[in-house]
Amino acid sequence: MAKRTAFLGMATALAMIVSYVETLIPFHPGIPGAKIGLTNIVILIVLYQNGFRDAAAVSGVRIVLTGFLFGNLSAIFYSLAGGAVSLCVMQMMKEGFPHKDDKKERKEKKFSILGVSTAGGVAHNLGQLCVAVLIVENASLLYYLPFLIVSGLVAGICIGIAAKGVLVHLNAG
Repeated sequence: MAKRTAFLGMATALAMIVSYVETLIPFHPGIPGAKIGLTNIVILIVLYQNGFRDAAAVSGVRIVLTGFLFGNLSAIFYSLAGGAVSLCVMQMMKEGFPHKDDKKERKEKKFSILGVSTAGGVAHNLGQLCVAVLIVENASLLYYLPFLIVSGLVAGICIGIAAKGVLVHLNAG
């Protein structure tokens, strides 16, 4: 129990540091709110090492704390929406889906960490966009959808490659 608590505390601290460092990177793709999503490396590692529950805890605590430290309440709200949708999609992709022809309802893992990360990146952007449409009450924000899908794909692939490399080294030691 103590080892798990220490790991989750370090993961949360690392996620907060990475989140802060990401704000210092001059990355402006021209899409409002678009970021690289480096924190997702930490969330993916926790998801694969400890499971959904711990990844949700680290993600939620990180979003709230960094939101209060470096952002505002609306940033927390958007990040929580994107993070929740992203994490749920990543968990479904990681665990697989029931096979139609199998009467035992065995789940088949069909997606690598790269696929899981990519789906998570796109889902995060979609979650935030849906919340923005609801808050602003203006469906014209959906014009950003193609750009957000592409940015989610690119970021998800990059984050997936990085997380895979880190997991290889963590599991080797």
